Amino acid sequence: MKTKLNTIFIALTLLASIHETSAQNAQFFRIAGPTTVNITALRADGTLVWSSAQPGAIYTVQVTTSLVGGGNWVDFNQIYATNLANTNLLFVFNPPASMALIPAGEFTIGNSIGDKDSLITDAQPTNVTLSAFYMDTNLVSYSQWQPIYVYATNQGYSFRKPGSGKAANHPVQTVSWYDAVLWCNARSQQAGLTPVYYNDPGLTMIYTNWNTTGLYANWTANGYRLPTEAEWEKAARGGLNGLRFPLSDTISWSQANYFGDPLALDSFGSAYDLATAVDYDPAFSGGDNGEFPYTSPVGSLAPNSYGLYDMAGNVYEWCWDWYASPPYPPGSPYLGGTDPRGPSSDGSLRVMRGGSWNRYAYDLRCAIRGSGGPSNAGSTVGFRCVRGL
Repeated sequence: MKTKLNTIFIALTLLASIHETSAQNAQFFRIAGPTTVNITALRADGTLVWSSAQPGAIYTVQVTTSLVGGGNWVDFNQIYATNLANTNLLFVFNPPASMALIPAGEFTIGNSIGDKDSLITDAQPTNVTLSAFYMDTNLVSYSQWQPIYVYATNQGYSFRKPGSGKAANHPVQTVSWYDAVLWCNARSQQAGLTPVYYNDPGLTMIYTNWNTTGLYANWTANGYRLPTEAEWEKAARGGLNGLRFPLSDTISWSQANYFGDPLALDSFGSAYDLATAVDYDPAFSGGDNGEFPYTSPVGSLAPNSYGLYDMAGNVYEWCWDWYASPPYPPGSPYLGGTDPRGPSSDGSLRVMRGGSWNRYAYDLRCAIRGSGGPSNAGSTVGFRCVRGL
């Protein structure tokens, strides 16, 4: 694989012509692929223009914040070359508040690392192409949940559960899948956006009551919604393809809030849990923080390469899809090549992703799939929102 490194500095506020920026804000991009390509422009709207590509080939955009010592390059996105010269939206300067752009492109969903345990047999790897979307950088917090919940109930919304939280800056939990969907609609309406979820296929009756029949999504609406399972996994991986967890093949309490077991071995006999005891994370289960449940404040641990926090641990996250096993075998009738949204027919379980504060490290893997009844709610499950561009 040949790589062409182009000396283009991406200093966000500088390119936006707002004010001077420091070196800490600079980013460098290069494109790796089967041919050497040229980055010819990086426009002020975050669009990358590049040429000399091989049409039909896949190229990997890589990023680093420093060229010292050759740079610590990480994969940022995979993109198809449709022509000799291509234009791709790489980032945006002004995403919606507290959201990050997840760029369009291809990634490998599922167990691409080859773990062999029985818990991951329903995550066969396959390539998926997604359109760009925005995702909340943090889990929905209890303080974020409450005012929109009050607004919604005043507008006639009917939730199954009112939600709860250990503290204002902790993730909301004890919310069912239905409650998360309703909250997305209410958040959209409060923000003056078009709601995504409706009771009828004609998309005329906004979904406002968890106990009504029929639920349809307007995928072209600009409002908030739950991520699809594929969107969630691409976002969790942060462009770092082929890793077990969002940041690396191992995980520790400095990266996620979970139940530690340093004796655990992966399918190949290697230790992957670097926690220091068989116990809950002591930062969130002892001392002044020792109240149950042992959630952690949103955004208190390291983000992934897309700037997303808590993509592993803390609380599970509801996704749109009905659960099916296995979900992604090649030729699956409901997968499709672009923007898969899970089975088209109703099932009994909805997908949950990411693991939680009371789960072992193996449940925090990017590819691992959880599920729950859409009316279920508990102290280990929350959510975050996405929006289309």
